[in-house]
Amino acid sequence: MKKFLKTIPMKLWMILCALIVFTFFSNDFGLVDIQKTALVLAAGIDRTEEGFALTAQIAVPKGTDRTTGGTSSVEIEGSGETVSECLADLYAKTGWVPKLVFCDLVILGESAVREDTFDCLDYFLRNEYIPDSCLLAACEGSAKELLSSTSAIDDTSALALEKLFSDAAQKSGHVMVTTLREFAIGYFGESHSGYMPYVRSQAQEGDAQGQGGAQSSGDAQQQKPEEKIYTARETAIFSGGRMAALLSPEETFAFSLLEGNVYAGTFTTDEKTYVILKNKGDISVRVQETPEIRLSILCKVQIYGESETASPEHLAKGELSPEEEARLSQTLSECLTGLWNTCAESECDLLFFRRSLKRTSMEVYGRWKDLPLSSVAVSIDARAQSLK
Repeated sequence: MKKFLKTIPMKLWMILCALIVFTFFSNDFGLVDIQKTALVLAAGIDRTEEGFALTAQIAVPKGTDRTTGGTSSVEIEGSGETVSECLADLYAKTGWVPKLVFCDLVILGESAVREDTFDCLDYFLRNEYIPDSCLLAACEGSAKELLSSTSAIDDTSALALEKLFSDAAQKSGHVMVTTLREFAIGYFGESHSGYMPYVRSQAQEGDAQGQGGAQSSGDAQQQKPEEKIYTARETAIFSGGRMAALLSPEETFAFSLLEGNVYAGTFTTDEKTYVILKNKGDISVRVQETPEIRLSILCKVQIYGESETASPEHLAKGELSPEEEARLSQTLSECLTGLWNTCAESECDLLFFRRSLKRTSMEVYGRWKDLPLSSVAVSIDARAQSLK
């Protein structure tokens, strides 16, 4: 080994040392200088008379010791005719360069979804430093108010909101999650449709009473901000980039079953709660004299809870009677019917009817692509069976 090292020319060692020194002093090995760069956790967009208002939630370290460690956040707003101008305005106000490579969530306020949303999402899709896997969500009210609210379960609202869209939440079937890439595919495809989870916020139960008591007692300390709880069990559906309708929690669950996403999700009806352990969903289009769309789901189910007392053997098996299977199948069928009716009435091709027509043949697509969804025949097959 020593003999081999001695044979290496000295010039080669000097070149390697020069490269290392140059890399260190020119790029800091790719490390982020937090003194010069604002790490944006989430971005909220609202529409204004002048254009847009972008609220960036920026990560701020709390401290370095055990008692003050962790991550907090600060919200900074920029405005402009375009999203790009909003970011430039942020830079002008703070002197920080907004770094969006860590931005995992983009929230659109009510004002932003009333018109074509891609005039603001276009920037995020074109920017190579923003991951197209970032989550999209619509919200009640303004995105600025949502990001600026105080979460009851996390130090930053962005991290609390992202918990709503976790893998476990998706498998429950009660939240439909989408990304910038998926929304863009639907927007630019034949169906020109897409969806986003719809976020609502509410005060934590008992929080208002506690604050009122502290205020009436003459507490000299600063009043604690109202803490919020977030929910996203409804789904905003889009046609041509504009919000067309809002799916109820039951319709959202049916949509998730069609996508085959549900595992260990619960569903309550007739004072009984069922857990869906296996789920298959299918959407197909058949064209004979006229097009027909077929929606089918098959669920393997166990009873999870009921209002009446049952024996331990019955609870352990959790099997459904034939009557319970028929009743649950009927309930799921009604949810699927409600989902289709909402899409048809709002003319939102959420289930990609037109894309399926094009995949059948260009002749079929050219003949029926302008057919209103309300005129499309629909066949629904929903079956719930005991897991045996």
